[in-house]
Amino acid sequence: MAAAAPPRRQQELFTLRFTQALACEFVATVIFIFIVLGSAFKWPLQLPSVLQISMAFGLTIGTLVQAFGHVSGSHVNPAVTIAYFVGNQISIVRSVLYVVLQLLGAVTGAGIIYSVTPKDVRHTLALNDIYYTGCSLNPARSFGPAVIMGKFSGAHWVFWLGPIFGASVASVVYNYLLYPQKLSIGERLAIVQGFVLPEDEGRSTPGTNSERLRT
Repeated sequence: MAAAAPPRRQQELFTLRFTQALACEFVATVIFIFIVLGSAFKWPLQLPSVLQISMAFGLTIGTLVQAFGHVSGSHVNPAVTIAYFVGNQISIVRSVLYVVLQLLGAVTGAGIIYSVTPKDVRHTLALNDIYYTGCSLNPARSFGPAVIMGKFSGAHWVFWLGPIFGASVASVVYNYLLYPQKLSIGERLAIVQGFVLPEDEGRSTPGTNSERLRT
């Protein structure tokens, strides 16, 4: 009896789940930027402490991952998305579109909080003004307020290079040294190109492309 032919993989770009993931990434980034910027404003009744700002960041990310993680992964950070690509976990098309939508979401979120907050409270939209380095850790979080305020400092590139480089190094260490995936060159190329198994379209969680390629 002849062996069954392996299922034909399809380009994720043309799937409904991919479109849903893009929408979730945009919405999640809008919500994230709106909340975390507001948490760092100098409110007149009480100035937020570093602990309060940190908790706002952490709890917001945790909530967004719970709400959208099963659809898009809830990256909300170009550095995270690029690290996933470096680790051969997502396609180049998904990477590019995620980053674009994260930046658009950041500008939208910053614009909303700017429009609904009094001028004496919003000031510079908390543009990298947390103690010491600004503690952005997210290029989108730095980019959104900079666009709305029209202020790109000479050090703006630092808030891109630092997170992206750090996340990429961590991805290489984890995905290629500590927990390497046993995939062929063909399978790795399929991940980069965005080909997934059709039956994965109905999964309850998106997983990574390296997981989807296993038969």
